[in-house]
Amino acid sequence: MADSKLQVIPTAISDVLIIESKVFGDNRGWFTESFNANDFANTTGLKVQFVQDNHSFSRQWTLRGMHYQLQHTQGKLVRVSSGRVFDVAVDLRKNSSTFGQWVGVELSAENHKQLWVPPGFAHGFLVLSETAEFFYKTTDYFDPSNEACLLWRDETVGIQWPIPQGQHALLNAKDTAGLTWDAAPKF
Repeated sequence: MADSKLQVIPTAISDVLIIESKVFGDNRGWFTESFNANDFANTTGLKVQFVQDNHSFSRQWTLRGMHYQLQHTQGKLVRVSSGRVFDVAVDLRKNSSTFGQWVGVELSAENHKQLWVPPGFAHGFLVLSETAEFFYKTTDYFDPSNEACLLWRDETVGIQWPIPQGQHALLNAKDTAGLTWDAAPKF
């Protein structure tokens, strides 16, 4: 669409999309429209309805993930408003040509990138900056009774987290106890 304020950039997994909004700046600062339903639908071709917005604050080396819901699966449009994160999506869809593959993208307040993570993916992120604020829109409501967690450091999936040697990820109990690839339920 010629007048869209969005640019869509494909990733190694075609269904996971980097979304870049136009940023308008001058000597006062900048402005961007972080979400517009019409632009999103027309530019991506995705007809989704977001029902919940989430906002988290995390300290450096916090790793949140790799979460997903077995029922009431969620598509997520994620972005960072402060700081930098390494954001990851893992394809859990058995009938997909990219089943078991992962893609990682740096999202930051400076680059204004967003990531579309479709339903059927495990999702998580690692905070690279001193702190980060992370926002995400979801296509279904959080349902803890259907939540699952893939082990963030599962060797079969092999996510290459950019954690410096000697540094350890900060994890909660749920993320520490994530399921291995073989044990994790798939779609």
